[in-house]
Amino acid sequence: MDHPLIQHKISILRNETTGTNEFRKLVEEIARLEGYEALRDLPLEYEETKTPITTTLTPYIAGKKLCLVPILRAGLGMVEGLLSLCPTAKVGFIGMYRDEETKIPHEYYCKIPSPIEQRTIVCLDPMLATGGSACDAIEDIKKRGGKKIKFLCIIAAPEGLRKVTKEHPDVTFYVGHLDEKLNDNAYIVPGLGDAGDRIYGTK
Repeated sequence: MDHPLIQHKISILRNETTGTNEFRKLVEEIARLEGYEALRDLPLEYEETKTPITTTLTPYIAGKKLCLVPILRAGLGMVEGLLSLCPTAKVGFIGMYRDEETKIPHEYYCKIPSPIEQRTIVCLDPMLATGGSACDAIEDIKKRGGKKIKFLCIIAAPEGLRKVTKEHPDVTFYVGHLDEKLNDNAYIVPGLGDAGDRIYGTK
């Protein structure tokens, strides 16, 4: 995404001196800005509305409520940004952790609102590195009936983005900034460190 506000806020996120409180607020703000763009194609239906002046047909979002699915734990930092736009959205959760030796993600929790088939699902994770967690999370959502899926991340590595778009060409990906590469430890370069640790102040 090339919006100046998104790029400016990501630059502050990257700074190692940005503290936990500011980092957390910035993640929420960036998620809100990305969500505004990602939800541009929501379908509308017209209903009769009585204004103080007259009665008229006005547009409302059609269909079932949205479903937000953060990948735990860093994805939680993006939820409030999206809920500020769509406060009636349902929220599911997918828990993943990465094996530090193999770099392979492992799921430890999954709770998705049901039925999910008719909902627009927005999967959230600040970082898209190898793409393993994103691919597994999307696959879990599809196994439970999810069809229309969007994925929002703040920064991504080219290697991970290639992997997820190849494995899930039907999913729309929204990336705040595409970074240079992954290093030998599968961390994004230049990156911003561990998003979960920086959001929650852990090491």
